Amino acid sequence: MNTFEELNLNKDFIEGLKKQNIDVPTEIQSSVIPVAMENKNIVAESYTGSGKTLAYLLPLFCKVDCSRRENQAIILAPTHELVMQIESQITLLAENSGVSCTSTPIIGEVNIERQIKKLKELKPHIIVGTPGRVLDLIRKKKIACHTVKTIIIDEADRLLTGSSTDIIKNIVKATMRDRQIMCFSATIKKNTLDTVSQFLESYEFIKIDSKASINPNITNYYVVCNQNQKFETLKKALNAANADKSIVFSNSKYDLDNIAMKLNYHNKTTFVLSGNVDKEKRKQAMESFRNGKINILVASDISARGMDIYNVTHIFNLDMPKSANEYIHRSGRTARGNNMGTCISIVSPHELADLKKIQKMLHVDFTEVVLHNGKFQVVDNRKKN
Repeated sequence: MNTFEELNLNKDFIEGLKKQNIDVPTEIQSSVIPVAMENKNIVAESYTGSGKTLAYLLPLFCKVDCSRRENQAIILAPTHELVMQIESQITLLAENSGVSCTSTPIIGEVNIERQIKKLKELKPHIIVGTPGRVLDLIRKKKIACHTVKTIIIDEADRLLTGSSTDIIKNIVKATMRDRQIMCFSATIKKNTLDTVSQFLESYEFIKIDSKASINPNITNYYVVCNQNQKFETLKKALNAANADKSIVFSNSKYDLDNIAMKLNYHNKTTFVLSGNVDKEKRKQAMESFRNGKINILVASDISARGMDIYNVTHIFNLDMPKSANEYIHRSGRTARGNNMGTCISIVSPHELADLKKIQKMLHVDFTEVVLHNGKFQVVDNRKKN
């Protein structure tokens, strides 16, 4: 299906999407929406940036009865950042579509009494939250689960493994038996499916791009240099790219501040995303990044997980990610929706084996480039053979 009209969406939602300059559904949206509208359970795997959020929000909006002031859906996400991004998308879609669908974010480490008051006053149709705080409010009987008809688990690969698994199961048990459950992730592993099978008897499995989970709209480059030349190479690469919005990844959380400090010294407006950053400062920095006052974010895999910002054009890996899965999540910060993006890995000679391994696992070509006279030049590797 090539249009939202063919997906039988309400015209108000289609007009609302146009206000966001979204005219054509992505592949995951075309695949998920018809199945979701049939009220079927779904487990969906699609590369980061493919449009998974709208893939579940659009059919959810079609299901919500806005005339009833009651909790009708719960969306679970692993991080505060992702919760707030989903909440923003719900608010934007509701406003642009002219529908009175209400929602509220529920996250931990904030005043629970204010959340209880908001739930009582607003009676939101959709609750977006982190699992621990959502379960806490369910047990306090502040979230009315008997009216919840839909549960959505975003980044299921994280929420359905480890300690959060039991929390998710308890949330599911508290809701109606005939509710719909939809799970989404860039990668769905066997242990995740095993967990899903513990609370879902049947579901539709939807996978986009069977060969790889990496966004085909991303061009993947790499530059080879010695370990002690990496920062200088990064600086030159940033100049050559001349990007409005870039994210620099490092494997070591201890290097993040140092990298950001050096980039700021060289007149690159930079902010470091780390667990030590105050939430309000992080929120302000993310807004500055969105509106162009900050051009570069320095992040670790954990601190950037779930980040959803359009128009990030370049990703720079100062270190090769430790796994193909992390490469997917890093590179997926660019080329959101149907946009194009570039991922540049700065690798030392001993990291080349890791790069080749990731390339093979993801069935994707990495093109070697060098920096010459302030520009990227493609290396003809045939001459090396």
